[in-house]
Amino acid sequence: MKYFRFFIVLAVFLGAGCTTRVISEESLRLVDRSLGFSQVKESPDRYVGRYAILGGVIASVSNTKQAGQLEIVQFQLDSDYKPVETYISGGRFLAQTVGFLDPLVYKIGRLVTIVGEVKGHKTMQLDQIEYDYPIIAIREIYLWKSVDLSSYPYPDRPYYDDYWWRPYRPWGPW
Repeated sequence: MKYFRFFIVLAVFLGAGCTTRVISEESLRLVDRSLGFSQVKESPDRYVGRYAILGGVIASVSNTKQAGQLEIVQFQLDSDYKPVETYISGGRFLAQTVGFLDPLVYKIGRLVTIVGEVKGHKTMQLDQIEYDYPIIAIREIYLWKSVDLSSYPYPDRPYYDDYWWRPYRPWGPW
């Protein structure tokens, strides 16, 4: 019985160490789970004042004296609230905050998850068209770490081209 209790306590501590929280419980309680990006994109004025959790990849960063703004290409979120980069996006939205957003931190191409309040919409030029962006006031933001593929320990060449993988040939050089 003593060992059983020990394993139960150990399992609880190990299980607690494995959970990741990228968004606080306080912010998640504000989120309207029935509100999806497609609804916000379709009629943002209808959902003003409601909170949503959205994510995607940063397309641009801009700052003024009053606020910072991220233009984000929306992607679906997985169970950990991480954006899943696919070829399917619901569109773009603007995420705004009262503070400064450093362009070296919020780099173009980085994944981000945001909890924010729907504030309406703004029409801006996107390439050669007028694009209607939903505006989200950032309450909480999580910037996902970028993955540097050049840091992976995989060789440049296939394994069979390595010196140790070559077949034994007594008649020639290695």
